[in-house]
Amino acid sequence: MPALSAVPLPLWLAAAGLLGLVIGSFLNVVVYRLPLMLERQWQAEAHATLHPDAPAAQTERFDLIAPGSRCPACGHRIAWWENIPVLSYVLLRGRCSACGVSISPRYPLVELATALLSAAVVWRWGVNWDAAAYLLLLWALIVLALIDFDTTLLPDSITLPLLWLGLIWHAALHPAELSGAVWGAVVGYAALWTVYQGFRMLTGKEGMGFGDFKLLAALGAWFGLAALLPIVLLSSICGAVIGITLQLLGRTQRGKPIPFGPFLAAAGVLLLLAGPQTLLALILPTVVGG
Repeated sequence: MPALSAVPLPLWLAAAGLLGLVIGSFLNVVVYRLPLMLERQWQAEAHATLHPDAPAAQTERFDLIAPGSRCPACGHRIAWWENIPVLSYVLLRGRCSACGVSISPRYPLVELATALLSAAVVWRWGVNWDAAAYLLLLWALIVLALIDFDTTLLPDSITLPLLWLGLIWHAALHPAELSGAVWGAVVGYAALWTVYQGFRMLTGKEGMGFGDFKLLAALGAWFGLAALLPIVLLSSICGAVIGITLQLLGRTQRGKPIPFGPFLAAAGVLLLLAGPQTLLALILPTVVGG
């Protein structure tokens, strides 16, 4: 890409950061609305199954586009100038302009994190099609981590397309690595499925959800078979440390499930920026020494 390479990298990083701010704002919408959309869909399907002769209920359109954003406290319709990533939050001092109710600081934090991580991806991979693909992967992982944290759900509408996109990306741009991607998806799913079945046989409980299998399969499709070990090790270590910390602080009850998806997603982001060899070099001394 001779024309693209003529543009200085700092300008590309700034552009990636600005794009990340805009995308981060949209990701906030997805994180809030997609679980509600799925819940409404499940309720409609259950109603149609239990009452096949009853007319379908007429409901207001609710998706990622409509209705427009409103304050959840007073229903105030958010104007365009109140929806500028980060800047509007600062200008409004974190409060609704109509009722003065506090706005969650998670919204600007997600926007800032998406901006910084998007710039980091471009810095790590350069200006090419790989970086564009990895940006899609990054944004999907952010959404999955937040939705799973809020609801303990990993929607198939994100995990399954993410898996297929990883395979298609390899087939189109890196065909020599396609076999490793396919086996990464297969082994990634099978590994957690096996752990799940073993845990259920021993305890009679479900230790994780099927969404975790699909997410690890998607990561295997993107990063290949060799990346599964550092992903599982890092996510398991982070999950154990955070889970124990939350129990010691009294923020969660013993036996209460902690979603594993955010740790898998975080490991995927770290792998995206550092690479599997760097992660293994950091993790293995800790595991062996500990």
